[in-house]
Amino acid sequence: MTSTRKGLLALSPIAVFLIFYLTVSIAVNDFYKMPISVAFIIASIWSIITTSSHTSFKERLDVFSHGAANPDILYMIWIFILAGAFASIAKYIGAIDATVNLTLKILPPQLLIPGIFIASCFISLSIGTSVGTIVSLTPFALQLAESTGQDIPFFVAVVIGGSFFGDNLSFISDTTIASTRSQGCKMNDKFKANLWIAIPASVITLITYFILAQTENYSLSFETQASSWLILPYISVIGMAIAGINVLVVLTAGIIISIVAGFCFTDIHLIDMCNSMGAGISSMGDLIVVTLIAAGMLAIIKFNGGIDYLMKFLTKRINGIRGAQTTIALLVSFVNICTANNTIAIITVGELSRQIATQYKLDPRKVASILDTCSCIVQCIIPYGAQILLAAALAQVSPTSFLPYLYYAWALALMVSLSIIFRFPKPHHIT
Repeated sequence: MTSTRKGLLALSPIAVFLIFYLTVSIAVNDFYKMPISVAFIIASIWSIITTSSHTSFKERLDVFSHGAANPDILYMIWIFILAGAFASIAKYIGAIDATVNLTLKILPPQLLIPGIFIASCFISLSIGTSVGTIVSLTPFALQLAESTGQDIPFFVAVVIGGSFFGDNLSFISDTTIASTRSQGCKMNDKFKANLWIAIPASVITLITYFILAQTENYSLSFETQASSWLILPYISVIGMAIAGINVLVVLTAGIIISIVAGFCFTDIHLIDMCNSMGAGISSMGDLIVVTLIAAGMLAIIKFNGGIDYLMKFLTKRINGIRGAQTTIALLVSFVNICTANNTIAIITVGELSRQIATQYKLDPRKVASILDTCSCIVQCIIPYGAQILLAAALAQVSPTSFLPYLYYAWALALMVSLSIIFRFPKPHHIT
């Protein structure tokens, strides 16, 4: 079993990252001054240095490299590459301009923000992935923010919040599958338990957006000469995403449709479209580097016993049903902070959570709901999570700039806390 000293030392790279990134950024009052990649490099070097002296330098590098080369990480990188290419060519040929122009003509200003949130919730619930939703709607939210003279991080944060609504609730979400399997309950039962938390949180968020929309002064002067047919690439991507097609296939098809639309409805040459895609891919370079370095560092943390120590520390003083539920919530949250992957966090603590649930006679449907919801909350707010990094790269803003505007994540955290304190939903509410 990992000792306290070794456990804290294993977790120290996260503290080093936070010190160099958040503390420095706050100190200089500018989150663009300290590149997140540099902060992760410093923390990664620290993680390798603090690894047991009984482990050779080559073995430490092997652990780091295997973590970075995880198939899930490489899959995300493919998404980043294709997302960068599609977002760039869609903008270059005027697809996003045409879509935004049509939206501004149809929707009154007061419905723009609530409309984006509802669309994000619907798409994420349909496709079961926050990444696919962010890829589909972030370029649109970005252009809409620029067209109306509003804050870009705020508009993109609306998409991020809605994307985690479906990530948490959808039957085909990997977090739903992982949480229900780990607790041995049915998906529809976990869904019913989740509704008592997610629906009030989404209503609170939607009301907040309606109130904010009434107070904003929108400047709707955006007009484009782009053909209305140029919305086809963008609409096609959203339609294929809702149909549940693999996100890599969706993005590839989106690129092809954009090229065809560019030929048919603009006078842009193929070489110019290729140059645009190349620029979009290059813009993802920092995101890819951060993803690889973070994955390697987190693998070192797990290798050194950081995850084991967390689980031991959080489970040694459980008291009562509320205490057991709180422990499970904290357990999956802290492991998510260490792994930056909500599905992996659920899988890691799933068996231990089931043991706690059995010992304290917790409803497995409620436990599955807590695991899924808390992991999604953390994944939504950590600045080095794949979803936040992707949104930041597409919008060209700091990953931490979304934090004040992630209303759905904070509302979800409030509802989880209330559900533990007041012990709802009751079993008969779920059945």
